[in-house]
Amino acid sequence: MGEAVGKRRAIVDQSVCVACGCCVKVCPIGAIEIIKGVKARVDQTKCVGCGKCVKECPASVIEIQEVKA
Repeated sequence: MGEAVGKRRAIVDQSVCVACGCCVKVCPIGAIEIIKGVKARVDQTKCVGCGKCVKECPASVIEIQEVKA
């Protein structure tokens, strides 16, 4: 496997997250959790950037970004 220049990761705008849990339910690898019942957090070490959470988020507060490896 070659080295990637960047990787795709989900980023949550926690200032407007409503902690509905939709992203948690749809994440295939369990990389998202709801913190203290008030906001979602993505474990960047687990996230593979599939984008399923982006499509499922009713508040549209998750986006996929390229991050440096």
